[in-house]
Amino acid sequence: MTDLNFPVDAAADVVETALDEDLGGPRGVDVTTAATIPAHQRSQAEVVARADGVVAGLPLVAVVFDEVAKRLGAPPLTIAAVRQEGDAVRRGDIVATLEGSTQVTLVGERTMLNLVCRLSGIATHTREWAARLEGTGAVVLDTRKTTPGLRALEKYAVRAGGGTNKRMGLYDVAMIKDNHKLAAGSLSAAYAAVRRAFPEVPVQVEVTTTPEALEAVAVGARFLLCDNMSVELLRTTVEAVRSTGEDVELEATGGLTLEVARDYALTGVDYLSVGGLTHSSPILDLALDLVEEATPAPAVGQDVGAVGSTTAQQR
Repeated sequence: MTDLNFPVDAAADVVETALDEDLGGPRGVDVTTAATIPAHQRSQAEVVARADGVVAGLPLVAVVFDEVAKRLGAPPLTIAAVRQEGDAVRRGDIVATLEGSTQVTLVGERTMLNLVCRLSGIATHTREWAARLEGTGAVVLDTRKTTPGLRALEKYAVRAGGGTNKRMGLYDVAMIKDNHKLAAGSLSAAYAAVRRAFPEVPVQVEVTTTPEALEAVAVGARFLLCDNMSVELLRTTVEAVRSTGEDVELEATGGLTLEVARDYALTGVDYLSVGGLTHSSPILDLALDLVEEATPAPAVGQDVGAVGSTTAQQR
């Protein structure tokens, strides 16, 4: 896939918070692993798909385990991605391999899986929408209905799944919705107020009827969110807006499902906006498995070449 622009800084912040949740408290330690696994013990492990889907978030594997190694004062793991971001996988496929400290592996296991399973679930769900819209000319968009603190990563997963990001927050695009119209007095008043205050910011306007859509175009709006319209009403609205001759982008939004996605796309809209990509996607089940018994570190003077394990490909 093309460069998906993995959000490195956001990933580091999320991992820090997640590990603080697991290693917090008065001890700041994984009591089970510390008690049962010697600090010198090494092992190999695999991240394995337990279901069919699309993987996303694999850079987080290194982010998580590097941070764990730093906290434990252990050498970093050797990590190799077997699959690429956005790859379709089948149950049983290996997506990454790890080698190094068993303590680091077990301490970071759940944090890594929580994040990568979540992002892979979003990518899997998004891929279903993208496939349903293929050939229609419409593109699936995400929304701001994201998990607090995870927006950059969840929107990244949408990109990995074949979708497109809408606005990142309240700061980069003005979106005039019903409450703004009511508070400002009218659609036209709300649009004019945004243009005066932030002339450089793109403006999108939510509409629910054909006359309202034409009003928005007349005052200057060039991106319309057609909210909760039936297929028939949406088609009528698209035709009316296109007949103005203005270059207007049109989006269908509100209560869309995969079952009706193609019908809505074929009305001529440019986008389908789907909050469920980020607020309702089930995880993709992944697991981390040790591939053999943990191998103690070699004793002083022992031939390192005699210690180790067969690789996944050799097994």
